[in-house]
Amino acid sequence: MDRLDVVALVGLLGLVAASTVADGVVVAAALGGFLLSLATWRLYDGRPWEALAWLAWVGTAVALVIDPGGALFPVAFFGFMLCGIGLLFGSRLGLLPDVWVAGRDSRE
Repeated sequence: MDRLDVVALVGLLGLVAASTVADGVVVAAALGGFLLSLATWRLYDGRPWEALAWLAWVGTAVALVIDPGGALFPVAFFGFMLCGIGLLFGSRLGLLPDVWVAGRDSRE
């Protein structure tokens, strides 16, 4: 865990605490904005796969806000969630290519 992971954990715990007093849609919208900012920081930190994982979780928060209903809701909610988990663990375990340096050797 690095500094941004700690910030993410504290922020998510704060949003969980806020969900006890605020409307669920408002908390889900705040969650989406928070996750979007985390994705931006991961991208600037040079971790594009983790940034995509956080963006997938933004999709999870959007599914909560929009609530399409029927069978589409669990497919969207869990689909975005599993995609984010796969990208995060794939990046952390080194299973995904380092796209920032993939073409450097061929140009030099």
